[in-house]
Amino acid sequence: MIIDITFNFYSDANGGDPDSTSPTLRKYHKILWSKPLPKGKIFDLSNNKEGAYLYHKSELGEFFLGSDAITHSYKNQKRKSWIVKQISNEVNELFKSGSTIGAYIIFPNKRIDGNHTINQARGVNNLIDDRFDLTLECIRLFYLGQKSPLYDTLLRYKNFFNLFDNFIGYIQFFLLDDILDENKKIKFYLPFDNFKTRPTFSDINEYSLYKKRVINFINSRNKRIDNYIKNKKID
Repeated sequence: MIIDITFNFYSDANGGDPDSTSPTLRKYHKILWSKPLPKGKIFDLSNNKEGAYLYHKSELGEFFLGSDAITHSYKNQKRKSWIVKQISNEVNELFKSGSTIGAYIIFPNKRIDGNHTINQARGVNNLIDDRFDLTLECIRLFYLGQKSPLYDTLLRYKNFFNLFDNFIGYIQFFLLDDILDENKKIKFYLPFDNFKTRPTFSDINEYSLYKKRVINFINSRNKRIDNYIKNKKID
């Protein structure tokens, strides 16, 4: 099986959200994340469980998993329309890059006690605003037992994060290495103030910087995924 890192998942999403309607994206997720966990157990994913996007059940636990786009162009977000309409070409370039496999991940997607899933929480929390660098900082802090805007949500899915032992285990499993610096800290897309203020864009230059760093991450992760697949024996 070959994974095409240039494949645009909107092309087979039938006009819907690729996270739920692209068969190619679902297939790629199953291929990429069915593999050994840090302690050696196989995290085998099934796409045959009724009502589940991807599913795992073993002595490790039971997990219902869904796809999540981890980059955001804000193309259709009303609050940022004032800026994106000024630079539609840049926005569309980021949107296109964010439609390839390097811009997607899986999270647990079964709601617990009616609360938000991780995907939902990071989208509606004003201190995250669907930014993946900020989401990852919350995950890093969670592994350290420290609070963040997503702490309570992540705690509900503690069993999932336990699979990867620690933050670096999580990063390496999902081939996210390129978003960390040499000190294993997050390379934020824009200056970070410890979640004191809402993330936003003050001007076109800030959006352009954000776009550049996001695309660099997507491209680097796509190359990492490509290298991983080329070195992996797939049945």
